Amino acid sequence: MGRNRRNRKVMPAEPFPAHIDSLEHDGRGVARIDGKIVFIEGALPDEDVMFHYTAQHKSYDEGRVSEVIKASPSRIKPGCSHFEICGGCSLQHMEPAAQINAKQQILIDGFKHIGKVMPETILPPLTASRWGYRRKARLGCKYVIKKEAQFVGFREKRSAFLADLNRCEVLHPAVGERIADLKLLTRSLEAYDRIAQIEVAIGDSVVALIFRNLDELVSGDIDKLCQFGVAHNIHIYLQPKGPDSVYLIWPESSQLSYRLDDFDLEILFKPNDFTQVNTEINHLMVKCAVEMLDIQPEERVLDLFCGLGNFTLPLARKAGYVVGVEGDEQLVQRGRENAAHNHITNIEFHGADLTKEPHSQPWFGSGFDKILIDPPRSGAYEIAKYLDGFGAKKIVYVSCNPATLARDAGVLVEKGYKLVSAGVMDMFPHTTHVESIALFERSV
Repeated sequence: MGRNRRNRKVMPAEPFPAHIDSLEHDGRGVARIDGKIVFIEGALPDEDVMFHYTAQHKSYDEGRVSEVIKASPSRIKPGCSHFEICGGCSLQHMEPAAQINAKQQILIDGFKHIGKVMPETILPPLTASRWGYRRKARLGCKYVIKKEAQFVGFREKRSAFLADLNRCEVLHPAVGERIADLKLLTRSLEAYDRIAQIEVAIGDSVVALIFRNLDELVSGDIDKLCQFGVAHNIHIYLQPKGPDSVYLIWPESSQLSYRLDDFDLEILFKPNDFTQVNTEINHLMVKCAVEMLDIQPEERVLDLFCGLGNFTLPLARKAGYVVGVEGDEQLVQRGRENAAHNHITNIEFHGADLTKEPHSQPWFGSGFDKILIDPPRSGAYEIAKYLDGFGAKKIVYVSCNPATLARDAGVLVEKGYKLVSAGVMDMFPHTTHVESIALFERSV
């Protein structure tokens, strides 16, 4: 379908027909027009659409659906009125089961093409509530002069501009249903144009908002923020500079926490600490990881990139001894505090840069029976090269990036492990984010 426009300097204004062959990892449909790839926003695999070009490049073009001629069986009506413009979600127009299948295929393709390995078993996906699930977020805040309006929310699709939102269906309702209220609140401040973002952090019983104020606020503005907190039972923080500058203005004290009832744990955290965004999936994920490791009472377990102890503390409920290692010293301290809070003594936490050679670290020379690893998006390539030195029988790798998991899986297999099983977890429904988990066992 289509016509050859590659040599035109001006983008075609008229709509073009296209058949969608597949789904790109960012949620756009993939078509070929005269042999050239076109990524089309709003299109799903096996659809026939009309689209408008939005950008042209040397090796690929970009477009946006203007009309669906033949719809995919997986196409559904988005659950949010802002879906077309807001960049917070990419797949609301896709049936949930198809979303999961697409994410699973991304994981499998990564193993096949990047790591050159394949799991013996594909695990059933872990799923939970698909709406109102998000408990951590950073919302942009800006007064748009040309529109004479205050915006609060996520950015527009493939744009630096904030989307004009009034609510968010994937945010926890305590905040998602109050976007319009937040717009009115920030516009009412004297410093309405000096609030850069609002960070959301929600525990089991406390909702907290951190307002990033670029200038010191006058007392009247602080009073308005506190009054908003009182009216909606939301704890209010300010952040005048970097992350270390966050402080509470209402109420007098605040403590966020979440429980992991399967392990009789309460995890305490600060509003700007890293925690998983989806509480339901986190519960399932932690339980799954511990079960996959099959921890025995006498075993020593190593938890790398351990954060504030989300996996470390549950592991300590099962193991003889657990060592957690984390690069962020504040999270290391939080892990120690959580161990004390839960009266756990068979545990220790260390701060270390896990991108560096680890032999000088005090925990490196100790043997471990099992290892859990939960790295950032950049993966664990540097430390993966040394994991065979611990002698662990099993490694569970929790990943937020299937590409780096696949790369690191190739390293572990080279080091004598086999990839036993892997699967996806729907941590971010309606987005293209792929959370996954994999089990490796020593094969030699």
